[in-house]
Amino acid sequence: MSATDLYEKLGAFYLGRDVDPHTGDVGSRATLYDSRDLVTHAVCVGMTGSGKTGLCVSLLEEAAIDGVPAIVIDPKGDLGNLLLAFPALSPSDFEPWVSADDARRKGVSVSELAKTEADRWRAGLEQWDQSAARIQRLRDAADFAIYTPGSSAGLSLSIVKSFAAPPAALLDEPDLLQERVSTTVESLLGLIGVDADPVQSREHILLSRLLTDAWREGRSLDLTALISGVQSPAFAKVGVLDLETFYPERERFKLAMALNNLVASPAFATWLEGEPLDVGRLLYGPNGRPRIAIVSIAHLGDAERMFFVSLLLNEVLGWVRTQAGTTNLRALLYMDEIFGYLPPVANPPSKKPLLTLMKQARAFGVGVVLATQNPVDLDYKALSNAGTWFIGRLQTAQDKARLLDALDSASGTAGGGFDRAAADGILSNLGKRVFLLHNVHDDQPRVFQTRWALSYLRGPLVREEIRTLMGPAKEAARAARAVADRPAVVAEAPATPALSQAVTEAAVTAPTPDAGVAVGFVMPSPSAASAGLDLTYQPALLAVGAVSFADRRSGAVSTRQVRALVTFGPDTNPVDWSRRISTSIEPASLAPEPVAGASFAPLSGAASRKANYTAWARGFADALYRDERLRLLRSGSTGLQSHPDEDERAFRIRLADAVRARRDEETERLRKKYAARVDKLRDQISTAERRVERERGQASAAKIDTTASIGATVFDALFGGRRSAVRGAATAARKAARAREQSADVDEARRRVDALRGELVALEEQCATELAQLTASLDPQREVLETVEVAPRKSDVGSVSVTLVWLPVSRDERGVARLACATR
Repeated sequence: MSATDLYEKLGAFYLGRDVDPHTGDVGSRATLYDSRDLVTHAVCVGMTGSGKTGLCVSLLEEAAIDGVPAIVIDPKGDLGNLLLAFPALSPSDFEPWVSADDARRKGVSVSELAKTEADRWRAGLEQWDQSAARIQRLRDAADFAIYTPGSSAGLSLSIVKSFAAPPAALLDEPDLLQERVSTTVESLLGLIGVDADPVQSREHILLSRLLTDAWREGRSLDLTALISGVQSPAFAKVGVLDLETFYPERERFKLAMALNNLVASPAFATWLEGEPLDVGRLLYGPNGRPRIAIVSIAHLGDAERMFFVSLLLNEVLGWVRTQAGTTNLRALLYMDEIFGYLPPVANPPSKKPLLTLMKQARAFGVGVVLATQNPVDLDYKALSNAGTWFIGRLQTAQDKARLLDALDSASGTAGGGFDRAAADGILSNLGKRVFLLHNVHDDQPRVFQTRWALSYLRGPLVREEIRTLMGPAKEAARAARAVADRPAVVAEAPATPALSQAVTEAAVTAPTPDAGVAVGFVMPSPSAASAGLDLTYQPALLAVGAVSFADRRSGAVSTRQVRALVTFGPDTNPVDWSRRISTSIEPASLAPEPVAGASFAPLSGAASRKANYTAWARGFADALYRDERLRLLRSGSTGLQSHPDEDERAFRIRLADAVRARRDEETERLRKKYAARVDKLRDQISTAERRVERERGQASAAKIDTTASIGATVFDALFGGRRSAVRGAATAARKAARAREQSADVDEARRRVDALRGELVALEEQCATELAQLTASLDPQREVLETVEVAPRKSDVGSVSVTLVWLPVSRDERGVARLACATR
């Protein structure tokens, strides 16, 4: 039974096997890393060929298996390999991804090379106690997607939201707000080639003022609004100077033109398409399933990379500030090849949000993992905020000295000890795929060799390969956007007798009901109005009511406004509330007058009398009491219940956080429960094994002594006297008896070792059973949620009103009548 089987679903990341730092031998003990330790961030350092990419891929695989979502910033294109995980390990799966050039160089066909690679991957996994089933577990645990901002190769990301007003939690923090404004402006100006100083640059100061004023007022901006603001700001002074003195209109026009050229460029159009740059949507799929979102920026230029990374880091920081505090790992932000984004001296736009995340994200359960080839690429303050270090082979003595300084600082910050001399010796002798793991949460550092990656590590992916991988996802996204963007301009009119009358018996003026009846006109949709259609108004009843709910079990309280629309039936039953439809029409949106040139269907006698409206309002209140229910979702395994305004996706995300926290507590309890018993058994096994060796040595010596005695007796019998031979035979017999006793002691000691090992196996199996039961009971993605229905009391229905509304109706070329307005 491997340690992976015991802990891989319970917050322990399987990274490899421990290595003896003195001999370099790889042992059998699995290197397990507590996922909660990533909350205090991590740095991975290693030169080219050290195995750094394989380690980081494995770390992300473990996060996915554990249900931890991640945003992965990928400057080189290596991390798209996470999508090359093939549970069948079939050569046909590998064939599209092996190199034809490699096949030619090796003198084999592509299919033959694919088979070789498939066999190599299977053997590698088996060597590290992993199976194809574990790859399937990885695929089942999370979604994987590659995003390509500024390109259509992968899923596109729109930056428009990045100029939207940040969340209130960030607006309430002046320092954070100013950081966000500054980095947003600096990265935008960098994109148009302006190297702007926040204090000296007029461009920077002007754009910062525009963003700050808008955001503090809760207004969002896009690039178009920003350009308009540059041309005609809403303020007349900057500081104590009037605007024209500070930045004349003629010079502001040059800045506006530069920004406009950026927006007008066809190459920039892809930056405005696709999904919004929304951290919550990146981390979780539509069903609340965790996602590993790989943001590939290998295709971008340096200025574009800095622009996008700065925007993304700001969005992550804003999202982090909206989360509840936790000590458990909620999500990961991983950035490969951090060179240039967090330098020790310069201050690029990416540096401030990264430093802020390193200081503050841990309180919200978000771990930051940074990878680089050279430690001199990283700011010293950032290094001291990292609690975990994965250190592979280094290039220079300067790199090693820099890392030792950082480790010393990080250990001091955490209140732990650091043996610099021992770490120096280990770092000087690291081999390929061998890393020093220094974790401030552990008593001492460990050396380990990285496990075999579940994903096929074939190297950087090019655009066409990304396009192939993400083709199905892009098609699904296009279909979803088409449905969401479909204009609800014309809806089918309810099939009622009044509608056929509306065509044949139309009047040129609106019928007038009794005094006191509220009346309003629904305006036709813009597309219907611009089409010049002949419109006929049809009467209907708009009802609005408020329903309150109180769930005594959870304490949830909610009030819902219900708007319904129903067309009039025959006078025998003019209003049937069972035929009502929900509507987006509000009384406040109704026009007091109809559009010019429209005609009107007749209004029945029942619909003209005011007294009926009072009765219909009571009937609507009765229908709300009878039909309306507050439906909440409940997790049977945790007892957690959804909020009234929380959909299933949001609830499952919140449930996953709660489950992870409970799982970590339960896992710690189980570890403590079994740790003492396991340690005691292991100590007993070690003692018993030492006894076996001791008894075996004594038995061997006794056997030699007995043989020598028997030999001496034979010699005496041949060449000595009878008495001497008798004495020798007696001595030999006694020694032979002692040898048999010693041999029996060895057997007994061996049986003791076997018995203790059996107890340890049984204990491990018992622990594994409990852990498996815990794992099965704490899977928020697979749990079938209960639906809890809360009914209102009669007194909970109020504020009911009914209004006579006139709906615009048009006929198409086939004579079919359709509503020329959106009702939902």
